[in-house]
Amino acid sequence: MARRAVEQELSRERILEAARHLFITKGYRAISMRSIGQHLGYSHGSLYYHFKEKAELFYAIVVEDFNRVAELLDETMNRPPEEGVSKVEQLMLEFIRFGLDHPYQYEIMFMIRDEELLAYCRAEQGKCFDLFSGMVRRHLKEEGYVPEDWQSVPLTLFLSAHGFISYYIQDKIKFDDVKSAAQAHVRVLCRSL
Repeated sequence: MARRAVEQELSRERILEAARHLFITKGYRAISMRSIGQHLGYSHGSLYYHFKEKAELFYAIVVEDFNRVAELLDETMNRPPEEGVSKVEQLMLEFIRFGLDHPYQYEIMFMIRDEELLAYCRAEQGKCFDLFSGMVRRHLKEEGYVPEDWQSVPLTLFLSAHGFISYYIQDKIKFDDVKSAAQAHVRVLCRSL
């Protein structure tokens, strides 16, 4: 009975958030299920109710974060653009906003350097880029751009947004602090199309 009460209090979401923070601040290899449990004030055994091993926990974080980005991008493309902003500009700004306002998630998703962990991230990164790329291509087709641009432009825009995020994320700067710079960056890129 006591174990069930602990399991109910210790939610999957709390574990994911704590593990995400610890993986980024201390590194994947330095963290154990025991240290995650201690950080949360629970025994490591209670974590195994939700996750069989640390690798499964890490992958759950990766999938959750990429699913959230997919939802944001989809919502962005399905709402009317703001006055004077194209769909592609809106898409890029939303991606930049996510990266800067959720630095721990973004770092795990796109900036992790550990070779073992990259195996967990690469497939999800590919899905994210494919989604972004498909949305950009759809817009380019609708706007009458030439087919040659449909292949190269999405990667250029994606990498440019990633570079912007990478530059500012180091100082934990939020989107609203650099919103005008982000808007100018995106505007210049999209004008050059």
